[in-house]
Amino acid sequence: MTPDTAQRPVALATPPPPSKKSYGWVWVLLLCLAGGAAYFYYPKFFPGTAEAQGPKGGKDDKGGGGRAVPVIAALSRQGDMPVYLNGLGSVTAFNTVTVRSRVDGQIMKIGFTEGQLVKEGDLLVEIDPRPFQVMLEAAEAQKAKDQALLQNALVDRERYKVLFGQEAIPKQQYDTQLATVAQYEAQIKSDQSAIDNAKLQLVYSKITSPLTGRIGLRLVDQGNIIHATDTNGLVVITQLQPIAVIFNIAEDSLPAVRKKMQAGTLRIDAYDRDLKKKLAQGKLLTIDNQIDQSTGTVRFKGQFENEDNSLFPNQFVNARLLLDTRHNAVIIPTAAIQRSPQSTFVYVVKPDNTAEVRNVVSTLTEGDEAAVDSGLEPGESVVIDGVDKLQQGTKVSMRLVGDTHKGPRG
Repeated sequence: MTPDTAQRPVALATPPPPSKKSYGWVWVLLLCLAGGAAYFYYPKFFPGTAEAQGPKGGKDDKGGGGRAVPVIAALSRQGDMPVYLNGLGSVTAFNTVTVRSRVDGQIMKIGFTEGQLVKEGDLLVEIDPRPFQVMLEAAEAQKAKDQALLQNALVDRERYKVLFGQEAIPKQQYDTQLATVAQYEAQIKSDQSAIDNAKLQLVYSKITSPLTGRIGLRLVDQGNIIHATDTNGLVVITQLQPIAVIFNIAEDSLPAVRKKMQAGTLRIDAYDRDLKKKLAQGKLLTIDNQIDQSTGTVRFKGQFENEDNSLFPNQFVNARLLLDTRHNAVIIPTAAIQRSPQSTFVYVVKPDNTAEVRNVVSTLTEGDEAAVDSGLEPGESVVIDGVDKLQQGTKVSMRLVGDTHKGPRG
């Protein structure tokens, strides 16, 4: 050993860094543990997912031994199902009158308030009657004068008749007296006409309601002078009871409606814009005499008594014409009906709590209920919620809802 070697420090050997490949088995082990945990715990936290796959065989077939799928069901019932024809309609008044004056004069009194319900004959407006009263008195005075002249002419006629019989006067004088009597008689008739006209003007000075209805907004105020030739009226009155609804129905339904009209009166129900609240009930009055070619519809007119004034002129309504009633039909909720490209079907819960696919035929739907023509009997449980997890033979846990004892509808 040299001196230089004795003084130099000895270097320790450093181990090489571990390779990344040496940790590969650790990652593989962790992934295996995670996969096993997911396989074991996933069905516990998400039970519906495994069940939604449907029975695959073994114990799950026909619902045996598998988890039951929770569903909501309703019982099919037997009852009466109404057949309606729906149309969009508008409320129309049978009569609307613009009240006008027949005479000229100053308005002395207004006998109504805006929006008031008036009856036929109620006083609405009173016009100053004094000018017409003066006309009446003048006509009566003229008639009295002409009656006195007639009376004198009648006396002269009798005198001339005697004198003519004695040949004391010429025939011409006697004929002239006869003409004078006829002239005064005609004058009295003219005077009576003037009297009647003055009385009529007095009647017209008091304007009354021509019908029973609702008063609109006043168009003329008290104190104004009006004329019979004025363009604007005094007020508008609209009849509300009864009232009409005009609505459109597809032309294809016209033969069936006409046939039913021959058998009796058809009922109409008026609903609000949202088709949720029934406003009034009436009857079909008539059908228009032509089809609207642009829309392929026919106008129908119904009459409503409207005793509670629930209908208002120009109001939009949904009209429902009751065409027929299907008796003893099997009725189920529309939510139970499922459709595929091949058929229409429902899921029926059997007594052993398994689901059965049942093909049905349904041609009538009314609101949230449907009538089943074939494929189902009254009292059977049909699934209305949870059908997306079902297939033939799936075991179910059923909860019944709804009124299973509804009476006939109409």
